[in-house]
Amino acid sequence: MEELLKQSPFSFSGYKRGDTLEGTISSVSGREVLIDIGGKMEGVVGQKEWEEIKDFVARLKVGDKIKAVVVTAENDQGQMILSIKRAAHGNRWEKFNKLLETGEAISVRGVEINRGGLIAETEGIRGFIPSSQLSVEHQADLAKLINKTLMVKVIEVNREQNRLVFSERANVSEEERKVKLDLVKKSVTVGEKYTGKIAAIMPYGIFVSLESGADGLVHISEVSWEKSDDLEKIFKLGEEIEVLVLGINEADGKLNLSIRQLTEDPWTKLAGKYKEEQQVRGKVAQVTNYGVFVTMDKGVDGLIHITKIPPGTIYEVGQDIRCTIETVDLKNHKISLIPVLTEKPVGYK
Repeated sequence: MEELLKQSPFSFSGYKRGDTLEGTISSVSGREVLIDIGGKMEGVVGQKEWEEIKDFVARLKVGDKIKAVVVTAENDQGQMILSIKRAAHGNRWEKFNKLLETGEAISVRGVEINRGGLIAETEGIRGFIPSSQLSVEHQADLAKLINKTLMVKVIEVNREQNRLVFSERANVSEEERKVKLDLVKKSVTVGEKYTGKIAAIMPYGIFVSLESGADGLVHISEVSWEKSDDLEKIFKLGEEIEVLVLGINEADGKLNLSIRQLTEDPWTKLAGKYKEEQQVRGKVAQVTNYGVFVTMDKGVDGLIHITKIPPGTIYEVGQDIRCTIETVDLKNHKISLIPVLTEKPVGYK
C-alpha cells in the first residue's frame, strides 16, 4: 500500500482546520471560487463569507496566487472548504496604503455616528471620518449621513491599530483649493469682526457661515472666557452671531474664529484683586481627575490640584468653598488654590 501511495499522482497533505496554505485561482464563476492547492487537489471558498469578499473576488483572475485558511478539511462532497477573508482583508489594507500615497478619492457609506464623527464602510472595512473632516453642510446633521454615499480621501492608515481615517474635506482638487482660498482672503481680513450664522454645533466648537460665504470654526476654548461644557445649551442652529477672524487655514480656506475675544478679558482687572496667601470664596465649577476648578469671578476660575485635596474629601459642583491663593499667574490665566482647613488631616501635604 505504501508503494502504491508513492506512485499515486495525488498528494494527501493532511491539512486540518485552521491551517494556512497558498494556492492558485483555478476558476471564478458566479459565487464559486476554486483554488488549486497542488497535488491535483482543489479547495472551494465557503459561501458564508461571500458578502465580505465579493468586491475582492470581482478583481481575482485565474492564475492569481492567494493565501487561504482551511475551514473544513473535507465536507460531505469530499471538498476542502477554504476561507480567503484574511487575504481579502490584507489586500484592502494594501489598497488603502496606495490610496493614501496617490490621494485618489473613493466612495464610502455612512453606517454609524458617534460624538466624534461618522463611521463609514467601504469594501467590508470600517473607517472613521472626524466631524472636522466633513463638510459644514454635513456637520450640521450627521444622522442624515447614515446609508449615504460620500466621496472621501484616505488621510491615515494604521493596520496594526486597525485605524483607518477618511476626509471628505480633503476631496478637493488643488485648483479648487486655490480658488476657494483666494476668494476667502478677498472676502475677510484677519483681525476683523464679521456677522455669521451657526451652521453646526459640535462638542468641540461651533461652525459659523459668514455672509460673504466663507465659513470656519469657533473652537470651544474661543467661545467664552468662562468654561463651556454643553454648547447646545448656549447656541442654536441658524442663530446670528458676531465673530472675530483669528486666522485662515491655508490647507482648506477655513477660518479660525473667536467669540470670546470680542469681549473684555476678565483677568485684566485682577492685577490688584487677587494676591498670594489671600483667602477667597467661590463655587466648585468642575471636578476632574487632576483637581477641582473653583469659580471666584465671572470668567475667572482657580484650581485646587489633586495633590492639595485632603484624603477622603469629596467636592460637588455648585458647592461653596473657602480657599487660600497659593500662586497667581495673570499672564497665563492661572490661579492655584489650597482649601482652607479647620485642622490639618493626617497625611495632608
